[in-house]
Amino acid sequence: MSILRPGDEKFHYSDGSHRWVPPSPDYDQEVWDEQVRQHKHGHPRNERPKVRIQRLA
Repeated sequence: MSILRPGDEKFHYSDGSHRWVPPSPDYDQEVWDEQVRQHKHGHPRNERPKVRIQRLA
């Protein structure tokens, strides 16, 4: 599992992908896009989020 800093969870879906849709319809899309870009810039280079996959037998 990747390590999230406090507040990072709002930028990710449960599968580790980035959330490009604002958290509420009233949130400005351009502002949200810039916040996600800045958040992604803080990720270590060449590191993909690690997600646990549970297989059903």
